[in-house]
Amino acid sequence: MKFAIDGMGGDNAPKEIIEGVLLALNEFKDLEVVLYGDEEKMKPYLQTHERLQVVHCSEVIEGTDEPVRSVRRKKDASMVRMAQAVADGEVDACVSAGNTGALMAAGLFIVHRIDGIDRPALSTTLPTMDGAGVDMLDLGANADAKPENLLQYAIMGSIYAKEVRGIENPTVGLLNIGTEDKKGNDLTKHAFALLKDAPINFIGNVESRELLNHAADVIITDGFTGNMVLKTIEGVAGSIFTLLKEQLMSSTKTKVAAMMIKPNLKEIKNKMDYSEYGGAVLFGLKAPVIKAHGSSDAKAFFSAIRQGTKMVEHHVCATIDSTISKEN
Repeated sequence: MKFAIDGMGGDNAPKEIIEGVLLALNEFKDLEVVLYGDEEKMKPYLQTHERLQVVHCSEVIEGTDEPVRSVRRKKDASMVRMAQAVADGEVDACVSAGNTGALMAAGLFIVHRIDGIDRPALSTTLPTMDGAGVDMLDLGANADAKPENLLQYAIMGSIYAKEVRGIENPTVGLLNIGTEDKKGNDLTKHAFALLKDAPINFIGNVESRELLNHAADVIITDGFTGNMVLKTIEGVAGSIFTLLKEQLMSSTKTKVAAMMIKPNLKEIKNKMDYSEYGGAVLFGLKAPVIKAHGSSDAKAFFSAIRQGTKMVEHHVCATIDSTISKEN
């Protein structure tokens, strides 16, 4: 398999991106990588590798750039060249830690949607208390959604959970303000009716307070709600760890206690570490487009590439395509 990588995207590019790529090349012996970016800036971190090709790009899409305009105007940007390689069939998938909006625009305008998919959805695997994780979508690709969109999200999320995460019959829940069938607004009520008859293991409504308790393997919602939930979880988790650290460092006694429970704290941190789960996937496109976290280190970027290899190996996009075709 062959991947296109945006070497200039993210807070820690190009160093951590390249290190993540080298880790992936060492791990996956059948993987080839085409790395797009400023060759001079990448040169200090590059190593000669028979399965690594470097393509120089004169432009970079910055995190502050307007997504659609930058994709249309910066034709020689690393992200744009990467997406074009996917569209041209030169590579099987692409990964970037850069501007999320620009990557979504590149996916839509260059890679293109699967026929029958009205709107792609952004999804990631959130850590859960039992360590299993839960796939949630949409996380912000579309602020507004129709019931039919949520149905498509559910089918795509279910296929991903089965093929990539190895869950034989993944459960699918609809995020709502209550578990009762009649709860919610017009969107969730109509979506509930569609999901009941869909070819998935739909278990009904799920409340947001149960997300991290692994209420379902796949959680479906609109992009506005999903993005709000995701950022709330990130903010609360960060605040809790900050408060805990402040308390444990507040006196000699608590510092001693902190040393005693350090292995336990490290285990908790690892369980909630996003870098273990890979990146966010833009579902509904003709090929895998993976968005690594903007602050990805080498380990996190490696995980995003690993996620992409599983999607390619298990033909996730083709399976979504054939399933949606049957539904239509």
